[in-house]
Order: sequence, then C-alpha cells, then structure tokens
Amino acid sequence: MSLSGKVVLVTGASSGIGRATALAFLNEGARVVLTGRRQAQLQETADRAKSGEALCVSCDVSQSDQVDDLFRQIKERFGRLDVTFNNAGNNVPQAPIDEIPVEDWLKVLNVNLHGAFLIARGSFAMMRHQSPQGGRIINNGSISASAPRPGSAPYTTTKHAITGLTKTLSLDGRAFDIACGQIDIGNAASEMTADFGKGMPQANGTVMPEPVMDVTHVSDAVLNMSRLPLSANVQFITIMATKMPLIGRG
Repeated sequence: MSLSGKVVLVTGASSGIGRATALAFLNEGARVVLTGRRQAQLQETADRAKSGEALCVSCDVSQSDQVDDLFRQIKERFGRLDVTFNNAGNNVPQAPIDEIPVEDWLKVLNVNLHGAFLIARGSFAMMRHQSPQGGRIINNGSISASAPRPGSAPYTTTKHAITGLTKTLSLDGRAFDIACGQIDIGNAASEMTADFGKGMPQANGTVMPEPVMDVTHVSDAVLNMSRLPLSANVQFITIMATKMPLIGRG
C-alpha cells in the first residue's frame, strides 16, 4: 500500500529512531506530524526531507494538555490520522533498584509509559471517530520487553508495560478497524547507544562492547508495517544488530 498522502504522527522525531522514521515517511510522500520537545531539531528533521508535507509541533508527551493540543492541531491541519509511530522514550543510568532515585523512576515512567498511553489514547480517539474509520498504531517496545539488561528496572518495567498496551489496543481496536503492532528494537545507533562500543554490563557480570546497526533498518521496518492494509497486522517484530548478545542472554 502506498504511503503517499497518508497522515502519520511520529513522536520523538527530533533525533535517532524518530528522526530517521519521520524522514522515511516524508520521503515516501506522506504528510507527517513530527513532535518532540525541541522545536528547532524537529524543523531540522523536516528540512532534510526530499518530499512530503511536514507539521512540526513541540510537545512533551508526558503532559496531557500538550498532547491534547497536539491532536487538535493534527485535526485542524489534516482532518484525520492514518498511522502513529509511538516512539518517544528516555532512560537513566543503570543501577541496582535500591540505588535508583525515585525521581529517575518517574522520569522514565512519565515518558515511556504515561506518554505512550497519552499518544495512543489521542490516536485511538481520532482513528475511531474519523471517516473513513480506522488506522494503525505502532508502539516502540524494546528487546528489554522480553530480556532485561542488568540494572534497568525503570526502563524494562515500562517496556514490559508497552507490550500490555499493544495487546489491549489490538483487542479494543478490532471494532473500529484500528490495528496495533509493536517493534522491539535492539542496538540501533542513536544517542541512547552512543557508548555501546565502549562496553556494556552483561548478565554474567562482565563488561563488553556491543555492535549496533544503522537506524535506517528500523525506519524501513516501521514503513513496511505501515504499508499493510488494515486487514493485516504485524503484531510483534524484533529487529536487532545481528551479533548483539540477546540470544542466550542470562
């Protein structure tokens, strides 16, 4: 299915996976709503596109009033929403749970889970009530949704919860032609993985460098999920650097 003219929302579009995916949609001729907290970086992303139509909206996804305003602007500009890539996320330094400040826990929870809920909620509402009805929501999970890293209680907890969100959206969306899938990503080159080459703590107590993959492989996978008709869905997909230590982790 062609993505040309489709209205797509990408959160966390100012850098990394979000930037690469927003650009990929734009270059397919989609009308893309780019959102994140940094307006200048959002515009920089949009300026790199060779085609498509971009709407850059500064938004903290953890703030319900800002998310409500985001969807108001989408409706005013485009009148509908076809695809949401629910991508925004953050992380904090690794530590045993008793050394993790409550503020760090809430920092991750508010963006990775509460923010993802707010974006899914707004997207679902638009897709349910628009005509023609329906759309697709793609949640950014993580390999941590199934295999945690040491010292990652906040991040891993939120990513396990995203899987529950994906499943309930898939179930609740059936009546409204809303499909929901999840992409679990391992070691895509971005700001969050910048230090992986220097060494990452492993489950056996050692520290070892980990390979990363180009972020465009992730954006290609998201676009392929989005091209499906709403009668078909990629429920879960894992894309990862081939030689990263996931299989056999533990």
